[in-house]
Amino acid sequence: MKFAEFHVGQVIEAGPYLVTEAEVLQFAKAYDPQWFHTDPDAASGSPFGGLIASGWHTASIAMRLLTDAALVGSESFASPGLAYLKWPNPVRPGDALRLAAEVVEVRRSEKRPTLGILRWQWRLFNQRKSMVLDLEATSLFRLGPIEPGAATA
Repeated sequence: MKFAEFHVGQVIEAGPYLVTEAEVLQFAKAYDPQWFHTDPDAASGSPFGGLIASGWHTASIAMRLLTDAALVGSESFASPGLAYLKWPNPVRPGDALRLAAEVVEVRRSEKRPTLGILRWQWRLFNQRKSMVLDLEATSLFRLGPIEPGAATA
């Protein structure tokens, strides 16, 4: 999507994304090798009652879904970060995840009018409609020169 296509209140949906045990193990072994992510037998005795995906894996799935749904082919080039990031429920192998990203703010930078700023809230849900990820991100877009008479923020 192009920056001009985004508007406040817009919800972008994507998914489902099926999480496999092999993927959970592969990601965890490479990036978050804690036992409850990497050892199904040990994880069965954890407070979660089984293997769970790393929160960073969950966030990466959300990024993939959002990129495919909205950012491929856009002017997006960076993000200065997140306002917050929460994992209210664990992701388990076999979960089918769906993303809902709501646009909170769309504006051109007043100081750098060739910079578009988009704030949005990403929420990821499993097949039981339990939220497994909640974050607010800011994305930056490279834009052309501002047209005469157009508003900036």
